[in-house]
Amino acid sequence: MYDIHIATIAIIAANVLVSIKGFDDRAFFERYKFGIAPIQSGQRERMLTSGFLHVDWTHLLFNMLTLYFFAGVVISWLGVGKFLGVYFISLAAGSLLAVFFHKDEPYYSAVGASGAVTGVLYAAILLQPSMSLYLFFIPVPIPAYVVGIGYLLYSIYGMKNRVGNIGHTAHFGGAMGGYVITLLFLPNLLYTETLMVVLLAIPIVILFVLEKMGKI
Repeated sequence: MYDIHIATIAIIAANVLVSIKGFDDRAFFERYKFGIAPIQSGQRERMLTSGFLHVDWTHLLFNMLTLYFFAGVVISWLGVGKFLGVYFISLAAGSLLAVFFHKDEPYYSAVGASGAVTGVLYAAILLQPSMSLYLFFIPVPIPAYVVGIGYLLYSIYGMKNRVGNIGHTAHFGGAMGGYVITLLFLPNLLYTETLMVVLLAIPIVILFVLEKMGKI
């Protein structure tokens, strides 16, 4: 386990403080959550602020634990400045994809750092594909890239079938953001990790093929 970087602490602290404010102040929560109609009317700051709000402590804890475990991988490879770039670009990408897919649903809303955190996770997998992860109820390690690909395929299923009260679109957009910006920061991965770059792109290609076909 690595020592947690001050940048990770700062992001976690911001999420905790903003989320607590949202827990206690419903008007604040409603004003800064992601919402299609308000964003289309000009309140584009919601695309950023919604990423620091959470529906409850469990939602917040899950996202911050995931960030804690994978932020260090990205910082060690890219440095703190580019890590912050991965985080915020993934957050923005998650919101943009949600706007794209839900533009005709004025009442669609969402909150949470999941898009940004998923972007960090996908970046970490791309940077260190030899990682293995342990999932709940599965006592054997699973290659990180298998988890990443499987998660995005599940996100496509969730988007198509509206599974649960979960922002599948933001998760997927965040992963896309983390994937693309990591390759822009380290283009040599195209040569050193060609197979992994291709494998991790498969769910992204599937999503847009399905969208083009009108299947999602």
